[in-house]
Amino acid sequence: MTLHLNGVSLTHSNGVHALQGLDLHIGANEQVAIIGPSGAGKSSLLNLLATALRPSSGELQVLGERAWQLSARQRQRLRARIGLVHQAPPLPPRQRVVTAVLAGKIGQWGLGKSLLNLVHPLDIPGARAALTRLDLSDKLFAQCQQLSGGQLQRVGIARVLYQAPEVLLADEPVSAMDPVLAEHTLSVLCHHAREHNVTLVASLHAVELALAHFSRIIGLRDGQILFDLPASQVDRDLLDKLYANEQLQFSPVAPPPLSVQIPRC
Repeated sequence: MTLHLNGVSLTHSNGVHALQGLDLHIGANEQVAIIGPSGAGKSSLLNLLATALRPSSGELQVLGERAWQLSARQRQRLRARIGLVHQAPPLPPRQRVVTAVLAGKIGQWGLGKSLLNLVHPLDIPGARAALTRLDLSDKLFAQCQQLSGGQLQRVGIARVLYQAPEVLLADEPVSAMDPVLAEHTLSVLCHHAREHNVTLVASLHAVELALAHFSRIIGLRDGQILFDLPASQVDRDLLDKLYANEQLQFSPVAPPPLSVQIPRC
């Protein structure tokens, strides 16, 4: 089992109960979408799976390791096998895109090589290849401050693709993109996961994208799992319960247009 949570709860330092008694099991090579209203705990769950946050209680296993029973050095090695795509990638404004993408390997490179990369990019062809998959190769030597929000999100995704992790976690990875670009980008992520046998877990605000691209859907509300089902079994009644008191501006259970063939993960 790649990701295993048993009775996991998370309380932030300000006293907010983000996650409550989660039992969750995600196998190797699975591709899973997490949906739910704002404040449901989606980002907290992904950061917990990335071992960026420590559970307040319960058992967490990632790639067969009990992350918080490891030494700090062992935990760093584990994190090098996990890729996290942030909704707003933490990219220095004046950093060049090529350097930002190559930073995906910092967890696998030594300190000397990582510092050298800041001065002289060590794998320009590798960075270009990752960016090409996301239609951004023309931005290879641009500064991050010159990019739009959607372009920055794609740079963040390219960095994780270059990292080549065993587990890929994506927190609202297409929230700043237009619908066509969001479809394409999720297709790239799903194809990469299938091609390289990567476990993919993505939180998505757009329900229709989750249903179109992922075969397994987890509904999270108030820090608890409301449902964990195949996409084909997620109906309007379940979504109404999940988003109670939320304003849905779309028809989330509508199938994609017949002219568009979207392979699910």
